[in-house]
Amino acid sequence: MSLPSQSTPAAPSTPPIESRPSVRSTVERGAAAEALVASYLEARGLTIVARNLRCAAGELDLVCLDGELLVIVEVRQRVRRDFGGSLASVTLHKQRKLIRATRFFWQRRPDWRDRILRFDVVGLSGPADSPQIEWIKDAFRCTR
Repeated sequence: MSLPSQSTPAAPSTPPIESRPSVRSTVERGAAAEALVASYLEARGLTIVARNLRCAAGELDLVCLDGELLVIVEVRQRVRRDFGGSLASVTLHKQRKLIRATRFFWQRRPDWRDRILRFDVVGLSGPADSPQIEWIKDAFRCTR
């Protein structure tokens, strides 16, 4: 006596690895966004003094001079404006991380200590080939 053969439904297919967004492409998009913002800020008179400073407290995307001001620039990129877009993604938690990372480097860079700090956020939104750039100077503050 034989049992009737039963077909099992196919497991849901996942896209091949090549078609999924990769960490590498995310890193490349982030680097391209930061390079675009650096050029944008330089064209407006700022001097880039450091890029991608990392420590245990976090990362500083761009550190610039605007005259005598030391400007910490957070670069945010979003293709869509859901949930407020790129600028809204700089939450209070993110601001605190930026402040902690700034304090870390500030202690190690004597040339930074006598400067007034400003925290700017630059948001890129829309397609990568023609993003809209929004620059918020003095986006948030901290006390020493």
